[in-house]
Amino acid sequence: MTEWARDILGRSQAAAVRFNPGTVIRLVRTRDGGVEARLADGPEPTDQPVEAGDAKVFAEEGLEGVLDIEEPHDRVVLKPPGSPPNERGEH
Repeated sequence: MTEWARDILGRSQAAAVRFNPGTVIRLVRTRDGGVEARLADGPEPTDQPVEAGDAKVFAEEGLEGVLDIEEPHDRVVLKPPGSPPNERGEH
């Protein structure tokens, strides 16, 4: 996980736990083969914990690669293992 992704996911969870202290972020596959970060009440039994700083993040079983952010709109993407981080620009 890139520093940019940790920052974005950390902010998302910090906002969510104000309403539900048990909120976690789940990284799940999308129908088009991408990945999406979803707020959840907890991980699924087969989810794997992901190191994400202060955020509680869990990945759906079988996801591998580098979690990063792309523009526009701070979109979460999963890149092949070993990929360099995206340029963060003015963020």
